Amino acid sequence: MTTKTPAAAAQPHRDTVLVDLGLQGGGAHGAFTWGVLDRLLEVPWLRFDGISGTSAGAMNAVVMADGYAAGGPEGARAALEKFWKRVSDGALLSPLRRGPLEILTGLWTLDYSPVYLAMDLASRVFSPYDLGAASSVNPLRAILEESIDFARVASAPIRLFVTATNVRTGRGRVFRNADLTPDVLLASACLPTMFKAVEIDGEAYWDGGYAGNPTMAPLVRECVSEDTILVQINPVERPGTPKTAREIHNRLNEIAFNSNLIKELRAAALLRKVADPGHSEGEIWAKMRIHRIASEEMTQLSSSSKVLAEWEFFCRLRDKGRRAAEAFLDAHGADLGVRSTLDLDEILEGI
Repeated sequence: MTTKTPAAAAQPHRDTVLVDLGLQGGGAHGAFTWGVLDRLLEVPWLRFDGISGTSAGAMNAVVMADGYAAGGPEGARAALEKFWKRVSDGALLSPLRRGPLEILTGLWTLDYSPVYLAMDLASRVFSPYDLGAASSVNPLRAILEESIDFARVASAPIRLFVTATNVRTGRGRVFRNADLTPDVLLASACLPTMFKAVEIDGEAYWDGGYAGNPTMAPLVRECVSEDTILVQINPVERPGTPKTAREIHNRLNEIAFNSNLIKELRAAALLRKVADPGHSEGEIWAKMRIHRIASEEMTQLSSSSKVLAEWEFFCRLRDKGRRAAEAFLDAHGADLGVRSTLDLDEILEGI
């Protein structure tokens, strides 16, 4: 879906380029996004205007913006590493860990874990509301409170857009810097089969992936940058037809969590073709340059690995993210600020 420019190598001394970021959610797979951000933060000519994120993408976004406000790019890199280490340390006593066979064979999956299988089955039979107070306790709350200075985030130079899904209306709500709290981030990552809805301002919210993963419109309408880099960790296409119940459930979630993003990209593609120079909304979308960082390796991961919180797994995903970002910079670094590298015409195919 990308077009390559042979001469588009990353240039260490080029003029500063202002970019936005769109960060998808995906549980533990968000460590891949950590790696992408870690590499992009090393680029001296990149500056970040706005970040839209959902679920784990939202947590990456807010941790990065807070660290950046406190200590620039190096502060952001350190904050991200500290956050993911805290997540891993907080799960040391979790029963959701690989067994001896998976460790010996180097498999990063919980597909054969009796605890995971029991929890997966229970989530299809029982509601979180059947489980009482236990489903109201999210261990990420303490980690978020420890990792993020929300008062600093409120005035951070990087604009933040975090999406959660309003349970009553089914529509996404976008929370901005001054709105952000631990509850907002937990709402953006609230899977309704695992946790009770998170209440904010008298409304119940579920995972933002159902409404926008991530939401792109605020980056276009409210940010100065005309370049958006989408960091995609949920496969749009997957070969073969899922046959097992778990495979079907996982593929349904992937389709649901990508659908609104694809709709927004299709809208951008259409507006680019028919934009009226005198119509401000169409003109803004038409000028938008879109790029994507992704890895085919993410399609090889089991869906059960989204709840794996082993530090070695996080580091492996981080390294995959860094390599993917490096490959993008090598291929398209010189295209940033100049042209799109995501083929929107291909997205229009099949409409």
